[in-house]
Amino acid sequence: MNITPLVWIITIAVTIAFFVWEFFAHVRKPHEPTVGESARWSAFYIGLALLFGVGVGLVSGWGYGGEYFAGYLTEKALSIDNLFVFLIVMTGFAVPKMYQQKVLMIGIVIALIMRGAFIAVGAALIENFASVFYLFGALLLFLAYRQAFAHGESDPADGRFMRFVRRVLPVSDEYNGDKLTVQKDGRRFATPMLLVIVAIGFIDLVFAVDSIPAIFGLTQEAYLVFTANAFALMGLRQLYFLIGGLLERLVYLAQGLAVILAFIGVKLLIHALHKNELPFINGGEHVTIIPEIPIWLSLLFILATVAVATIASLVKTRRDARSDVLPADRGDAR
Repeated sequence: MNITPLVWIITIAVTIAFFVWEFFAHVRKPHEPTVGESARWSAFYIGLALLFGVGVGLVSGWGYGGEYFAGYLTEKALSIDNLFVFLIVMTGFAVPKMYQQKVLMIGIVIALIMRGAFIAVGAALIENFASVFYLFGALLLFLAYRQAFAHGESDPADGRFMRFVRRVLPVSDEYNGDKLTVQKDGRRFATPMLLVIVAIGFIDLVFAVDSIPAIFGLTQEAYLVFTANAFALMGLRQLYFLIGGLLERLVYLAQGLAVILAFIGVKLLIHALHKNELPFINGGEHVTIIPEIPIWLSLLFILATVAVATIASLVKTRRDARSDVLPADRGDAR
């Protein structure tokens, strides 16, 4: 893709404008969004992301369009996993419902900034060091293992990092509206709201390490990496309130994401072999042992994995709920 500086400037300006508009139109006045409001805006942002992907396909070719859609779907799935951790943080800090929008908005903006920085670093590494694909591939395989077997083992609201923050900062026990600090007896204290934002910022940093190598495994176009991330984060606030109850039912989401990360890790390692020109030599003729994984296959694999993880999760939670209800029903029948 030949993306001019002007296109970059317009894209970043429009992205910033969306978030500024979101803040003044929806977040500035504390309130808990209704299901209808969340559903309408979630559909709007998802539709906008899909239209952008179609535009990429029509203007730059469906190879790039497929890369965008694969990247967007992967980042959206990772962002939903991010929402699950946000839910744990909100619960751990007992954030009032009417202030959760502001926390989510700040967290999403921090995520976009951190991912933007990682995208710039990743693009520079790919441009100058072809062997970085080996590093990205190995990192994704490690992250896949961690995602599958270590997900949800600690409380982000009471981890070592947050205990360190509490030791450094004087903290008030009570919220003061949506303010970050409060003055008591001539001293300035951090409110729990500030701790929540610090925790979310730290979580965003961890998730950026997961998401950026993953999407670079699907496309090396920095513009597609940025736009896929931006669209995945847009509407995430509304999605939180729309599927808040459903998040707890996606019990196999971590395993599904682990499969996706492992798949992309293998894809990156195969790509690294081709990029570094290490094919098998047979009688002086270069023969590729393992062909590169095409983007259409990556897209289908990601779609299938997300679908299977979601359906399996809903079936399991429904079966568990039914098994919990049946003994009580039988007891009543007696």
